[in-house]
Amino acid sequence: MNQVADILKLAGEAQQQNIDAVLATVVHTEGSAYRRAGAMMLICADGRSVGMISGGCLEPHIIKRAFWLTRHGANVQVYQTGSDEGDEADDDSESNGNGNGDLENELNSGLGCNGKVHVLFERLTAARPFLEVINHVRRSQNPTTIATLIHANAQYYLPIGLRLDLKDYIANEKITFVSGARMGNQAFIEQANIFTHEIEGLVKTLSTHVVSNKNTEYVVLKNGDITTEWLIQRLQPQHRLLVCGAGNDVMPLVTMAKLQDWHVSVIDSRAQYATRMRFPEADIVMPVALDDNEKLLKLSRHAAVALMSHSLTQDRARLSLLLAHSTHYKYLGQLGPSYRTERLVNEIRAAKDNPASLSEGVKKLHYPIGYKLGGDGPEALALGIMAQISAVMHKQTATAKFSASNNTTSEILSDV
Repeated sequence: MNQVADILKLAGEAQQQNIDAVLATVVHTEGSAYRRAGAMMLICADGRSVGMISGGCLEPHIIKRAFWLTRHGANVQVYQTGSDEGDEADDDSESNGNGNGDLENELNSGLGCNGKVHVLFERLTAARPFLEVINHVRRSQNPTTIATLIHANAQYYLPIGLRLDLKDYIANEKITFVSGARMGNQAFIEQANIFTHEIEGLVKTLSTHVVSNKNTEYVVLKNGDITTEWLIQRLQPQHRLLVCGAGNDVMPLVTMAKLQDWHVSVIDSRAQYATRMRFPEADIVMPVALDDNEKLLKLSRHAAVALMSHSLTQDRARLSLLLAHSTHYKYLGQLGPSYRTERLVNEIRAAKDNPASLSEGVKKLHYPIGYKLGGDGPEALALGIMAQISAVMHKQTATAKFSASNNTTSEILSDV
């Protein structure tokens, strides 16, 4: 959900300023495509825009045509880049005097992508409830699943852009519409004349689909003469990063995480380091005492945790608690050479009545933190850390492995 924060912010500003806007969403791709299904772009009538739905080839066209394309309501356009076919869906635009006869040249200027991108266009008034759901997921940290209609054949009328809350149906067997008329509004349902036996069957079938690891699924449903196409999205909360330590080397790490729309918390037991002035981009910056276990566990819940305090006392206290709660976080990394981390772990084990309780946490611990990608300085360190965390969070790497350091005598001792 890159750039989602900027889209939500601009949507809120446009609504407050009574400025019309169009939300463009990639709902399906075929072949090579720069962005996956679910990527969004918001275009305001005053010329402002945020987000990307391609690598730059579609955006100029989208900005020029967004309001014209939605003059009659939401619709899906299909764009093919890098071939001789041009635009397949917007075939009535030139005949209606839109003045964009160079569309084929716009989309096929030597890009070589040879992929199709299906894009849903809808006015902000219709898309606002969906954006509110996304905002709620980010605030609550609770994922949800939404199905969006992107095509229906002529034999069965359903409005393009119709959204259904599948999580609510799975939990309560209740059909909830995420619509511009207000979520779950019975008056909207009756007015649209879509609360029928057929749609109950559609929702039931959609709720049985398992969404892939990419959190999106393109689904075609056929029931007699009725054919519908849907985008099922598993809306996930932001990835969360907790940095324990507020030194200068943490600053580029915060910046890189925020560029990817992560929620970032920075803590330190030294109040003079953990200040908003030093970390203006972070979502949370606060001093946390070494014995405040409740606060540390709350901030580390479902997060990637980077221990970067440059203090044995701080790292020992944080590591002692986190190793004992290995299921609480998604990633744990310790800054510093291997022998330093091994010394800390052995000291923590020696102080425990049951050292074996730390075993799962030790297996999950990455040290030294980050991939060695080359380069020098805090920026190179931050790049390696974000690369490793991202790989672990997206299950693109093996779990942490431990071995004795070659240049020290320290190693993690066994539990017995």
